[in-house]
Amino acid sequence: MKNVPKSGLHSPLKSPERYRLYGDVAALMAQAMRDPAVEAYFTRLIQRVVPKSVIQAAGEVTTVRAWLESFAGDGVRQCARSFGVPGDRAGQISQGYRFPFGGVAIITPFNFPLEIPSIQMMSSLFMGNRPLVKVDEKVAVVMEQFVRLAIHCGMPAEDADYLYSNGKVCNEVLLAGNARMTLFTGSQAVAEHLVVDLKGRVKLEDAGFDWKIIGPDADPKLVDYVAWQCDQDAYAFSGQKCSAQSVMFVHKNWAEMGLVKKVEDLAARRTLRDLTCSPVLSWTNEKILAHIDNVLAIPGARLAFGGRPLAETEPEAAKVPSCYGAFQPTAVEVPIEQAIKEEHFGTWTEELFGPFQIIIRYGDEDLDKVLECCERMEAHLTAAVVSNDTYFVNKVLAATVNGTTYAGYLARTTGAPQNHWFGPSNDPRSAGIHTIEAIQLCWSGHREIIYDQGPMPAGWTTPTAS
Repeated sequence: MKNVPKSGLHSPLKSPERYRLYGDVAALMAQAMRDPAVEAYFTRLIQRVVPKSVIQAAGEVTTVRAWLESFAGDGVRQCARSFGVPGDRAGQISQGYRFPFGGVAIITPFNFPLEIPSIQMMSSLFMGNRPLVKVDEKVAVVMEQFVRLAIHCGMPAEDADYLYSNGKVCNEVLLAGNARMTLFTGSQAVAEHLVVDLKGRVKLEDAGFDWKIIGPDADPKLVDYVAWQCDQDAYAFSGQKCSAQSVMFVHKNWAEMGLVKKVEDLAARRTLRDLTCSPVLSWTNEKILAHIDNVLAIPGARLAFGGRPLAETEPEAAKVPSCYGAFQPTAVEVPIEQAIKEEHFGTWTEELFGPFQIIIRYGDEDLDKVLECCERMEAHLTAAVVSNDTYFVNKVLAATVNGTTYAGYLARTTGAPQNHWFGPSNDPRSAGIHTIEAIQLCWSGHREIIYDQGPMPAGWTTPTAS
């Protein structure tokens, strides 16, 4: 990392043929991942280290493949697109370039062992950086195999490092190597620690307490779909997604149609047997129960559904090691009048990285209270406004700042495809993934070169001192 020049391995002015090299690498990797055997291999490999259902695990593989396809050929060089602004005279022009940082690092969590590190590593390489990649050691084998695939498809092996270690060792490496930029995806506490140690040279996609506001224009023809999406957002992969629905503000018009009961019924279909209700890798049952009890202590709060360890309904869940959780999909309702109170706000907005959500019912007169809750939240990753009422949607969007926000009857908080930006907002350290804009933001800096090549103005003489 120390030996990588600040100008990187390539740039618009240095070794530009490497943009084409990585376009070819992306094409070959995408082609390889279209092989059913390779797709099945990565899907099963993910399942060996992360308890995801087949659909959830395969979704990572197909997303990465589609993303690689979008950058194949000339797609990589488009990431370094520059611009020119006319100068004051002939021969003068301001040229804006995207330049790499040099030696950089990527740190990613357990929950997406393929999608996040692979896309961020390739994005970093596209822009000319030399990344060190560190994935949560519990799931590191998945990304190791992806790196081997990249080398097989033409990535120069010396272009990247892959570190298998715990967080403490990685932290020491970053300090010793003076990492020029570090992309961190994970918990907010670790993110803030890295900001200090690395003197702010970071981009963060940290925890998200993600909200969904279901608007007043209830439609009985859509209630089943909205309920299905709510279940999917809150409980797919047992809520272990940074984009998982943490709180659902339900307008009374939808509540009166039985939306909450429909979500409960859908959540009840989930089982450990098919991993649609999977072990929780970062919260134990004891910790989950303690959090539920804390929320239920808020006046007027009640358990909507769930609330018990999974072993009470599925005996095989008792085999899950006690260091992990195995818990029913759970929801606790909190009255809006209590939710906005200072003494309760921090309790129900604590992010439980598991199969748990808060439900808050509201009426037309309460919308400003709902928006106040959104304003006071600290993390602004994903959000959903489930409504086709243009005025309602505009009011909510105008008052909120989440980086990836879905709006409309079919709005969701999870399941971001490769074709749009995914990342938080309202923080100058915010990271992004997938798009050209995300790649430029995270993995390059702006450089302006002003060419001033004459000719000399006719009749020029030395001016007076100024």
